[in-house]
Amino acid sequence: MVEKVSLVIKNGLIVTMDKERRVYDTGYIVVDQDRIVDVGKDDPGRKYSAEEVIDAGHGVVMPGFICVHTHLYGALLRASTWFAKIDPPTDFQQNLQRVWWPVDEMLTYEDAYTAALIASIDFARTGTTLFFDTYSGPNSIEGVLDYEEKAVNEVGIRGILAFEATERHSWEEGVRGLRENERFIRKNNSDPNKLVKGAISLHASFTVSDDLFIMAREMANKYKALLTLHVEEGLIDVYHNIERYGMRPIERMEKLGFLGPDVVMAHVVQAIDDELEIIRKYDAKVAHNAMSNMLNAVGIAPIPKMLRMGITVGIGNDGYVFDVFENMRATYLLHKVGLKDPRVMPPQKVVEMATIDAAKVLGVDKELGSLEPGKKADIIIIKPELPPTPVNAQTVYGHIVNTFNGRDVDTVIVDGKIIMRNKKLLTIDVEKAKNYVHKVAWKLWERLLEKGRYQLDVIRIVKR
Repeated sequence: MVEKVSLVIKNGLIVTMDKERRVYDTGYIVVDQDRIVDVGKDDPGRKYSAEEVIDAGHGVVMPGFICVHTHLYGALLRASTWFAKIDPPTDFQQNLQRVWWPVDEMLTYEDAYTAALIASIDFARTGTTLFFDTYSGPNSIEGVLDYEEKAVNEVGIRGILAFEATERHSWEEGVRGLRENERFIRKNNSDPNKLVKGAISLHASFTVSDDLFIMAREMANKYKALLTLHVEEGLIDVYHNIERYGMRPIERMEKLGFLGPDVVMAHVVQAIDDELEIIRKYDAKVAHNAMSNMLNAVGIAPIPKMLRMGITVGIGNDGYVFDVFENMRATYLLHKVGLKDPRVMPPQKVVEMATIDAAKVLGVDKELGSLEPGKKADIIIIKPELPPTPVNAQTVYGHIVNTFNGRDVDTVIVDGKIIMRNKKLLTIDVEKAKNYVHKVAWKLWERLLEKGRYQLDVIRIVKR
């Protein structure tokens, strides 16, 4: 009996990322509506009658990539002329005070929408179908996540959005940030058809009081939502906590009852072994941002050690470079030079960190991260123009990490819908969007230049 389905992809090199990590030199995927119903090798023959058949042409067919930590508004600062007008930061804390916090102060609702639009386009065109974003802007809090959501939906990919609550200015500002997260979670998370969901974000433990930690934890418990924050990216986080609380950041989080399997810790560069053991104990997850850590010169996170301990780690970009292939390559190389050991971080593990492990970090591995019957149909097809050596089941992981780049992504399918075909986005006029974004970015730069003399005071925690 012939089964009617919506889509068949055939003649592809199928990289399933399933539990057995099966790879088929020539295989197929069958999709009906938003779900994968069959994955196999060779040809499905006459088993299925499809509304549409895509011949992958021996391209690599794999699950859409997942970015576990980003700041969409980072896209608006790429190559900014404003940077030439400030004293170059000499460390991470100065980077926050001279670059990121002044930018936060300037962000408008239009900036939030614009950044989400261009970043989502960049993600889609390079094969990322789900990301986890945290937005920070003290003058654009209430309702801002709706602006980001609008842009993400226009492109047609998945997103998890959160406002980065902080007490950089006051306790009240921190509460407003958490309330925006709560509003957005209540609006979106109970609807299974929405591609964009909400989560809860704190900035970092050196700008958050114990009370805000506890409030965020209670909110996450109430709504069964993800929690995320920056953890020990720079030494300021460690020094602040030791001076004020007599313990390191992760120890403090444990004492407050904050940790659990729903916590996504971004960076974790400065953690000592005892803290890694705490992460493992609570099954908290880690978002690794290799390129951003290099850019900010904060150090190298002990990712190989975390992996040996069984800690789940996914790849993020921290708002720097949105092409997942560049982030995978940096992850692959950085730890080899850091440990002076070429054996660490094999290609397959790096690809796992951008697919199935990333799905585990975000708690969506039952729905996404691999090509298996019953899972959501988030699928990409990669067609490299000139691979230097054969691409087959034996070499494909090495090619994904060492050879391919975002420009090689040919087709992107999200929730069973084709949003990019033949390297052309079908959901949005990219040229029109680009021109609009450039105008908005220039206006942001002009505001920053006008306020160039503005420097934030050293951070302070408001005691209740």
